[in-house]
Amino acid sequence: MFLFPGYGMWLLLAIPGLLLGLYAQAKVKGAFNKYAKVPTSRRMTGAQVARELLNAQGLYDVQIERVEGRLSDHYDPRTRVLRLSPEVHDAPSVAAAGVAAHEMGHALQHASHYAPLGLRSALVPATQFGSQLAPMLFMGGLLLNIFLGGQLGLMVAWLGVILFAIAVLFTLVTLPVEFDASKRAKKLLVSQGILFQDEVEGVNKVLDAAALTYVAAAVAAIGQLLYYILLLSGRRD
Repeated sequence: MFLFPGYGMWLLLAIPGLLLGLYAQAKVKGAFNKYAKVPTSRRMTGAQVARELLNAQGLYDVQIERVEGRLSDHYDPRTRVLRLSPEVHDAPSVAAAGVAAHEMGHALQHASHYAPLGLRSALVPATQFGSQLAPMLFMGGLLLNIFLGGQLGLMVAWLGVILFAIAVLFTLVTLPVEFDASKRAKKLLVSQGILFQDEVEGVNKVLDAAALTYVAAAVAAIGQLLYYILLLSGRRD
């Protein structure tokens, strides 16, 4: 276990996020599969739901595209395009309506200059760079310290920790963004007459399960960051 110092500590910090992530994925799959079989009263597809909600908010310029991949739905603020997977774009189900409305919520956040969404978008480049480079810097710096001693290795490792902390911040900022989009979606689905109140129960279960995946990602990222910090803080030269 020489190459993986603090392995027991890593397991202790990683297991909660791992277990929560597995549970969240199972919840999402179960909830979506269940309510994908429940048609909405108006028989509107996810694409039609998104278009009606966008138009009701005056967002006529936001385009809707069909994109391949299971639950690959997302809103791209750079191009103002809402992309929906086939099982959401084409299906007249409660699950599809909920997911489509949620993604429309992101477009509404963008139009209203919702601050957490702007911050998350600004963090994307640094997060992509940091999440790839941080583990290499951390382990490389740690190995330098182990084999050569001195402060250089620790400085490199701490640089990795700082970069990874940006990725952790991204997961934390994502939480209010996703919660707010779901809140907007649930409200608008009823107020615009797309779903009846009893149909929103299914939307709640689908979107709440999806939100749990973001919580799991944040827990896992925080656990990894704590591992880095505690491992380095315990080293002495």
